[in-house]
Amino acid sequence: QAELVESGGDLVPPGGSLRLSCKVSGYSLDHLGIGWFRRAPGKEREGVQCMGMQNDEIHSAESVKGRFTISRDKAKNMVYLQMNSLKPEDTGLYICAGELYGLGSLKASDYDYWGQGTQVTVSS
Repeated sequence: QAELVESGGDLVPPGGSLRLSCKVSGYSLDHLGIGWFRRAPGKEREGVQCMGMQNDEIHSAESVKGRFTISRDKAKNMVYLQMNSLKPEDTGLYICAGELYGLGSLKASDYDYWGQGTQVTVSS
């Protein structure tokens, strides 16, 4: 059973940057595809970015391409989401997810393990 714990959410002004972290325990990142999702008020959960367990290919939602970057540190079993040029529409609860033996997916139904989320608010 994997456990994922996010941190780093905050209130930031439009145009600002933020880095989210996700600490993974219970499984090595060698065996987990990873993804970041977000849930905005009144909206469906949305896949933001993901990467497969063995390659560094990143899949992104169109809305964040060129602004967000997912990364991982396998030695520390940590996952990150660097968010730049933040917009008010990026506001939401950001959730880290793990897919056992995953190849990288933006579909929530493909994931086996979920964190509780960290709140990001973009507002002046």
